[in-house]
Amino acid sequence: MAMTVRLPPPIDSALEELARQRHTSKHALLIEAADRFTRQESRTERVLVSVDEITTEYSELLTRLEDA
Repeated sequence: MAMTVRLPPPIDSALEELARQRHTSKHALLIEAADRFTRQESRTERVLVSVDEITTEYSELLTRLEDA
């Protein structure tokens, strides 16, 4: 899908420099960044769900440990 991205000048300059250093395009860098971001957010969500499940499952034990 086509998309227009308007970046603030400092970010655009940094992206341009990184693209030059890596011998790639800004487009490729933005795809890589979006991919990393979405995978990281997915992992974060899975961790938060796991923490909620553990907290629920062990709530009584955690309360007893708090009081110890």
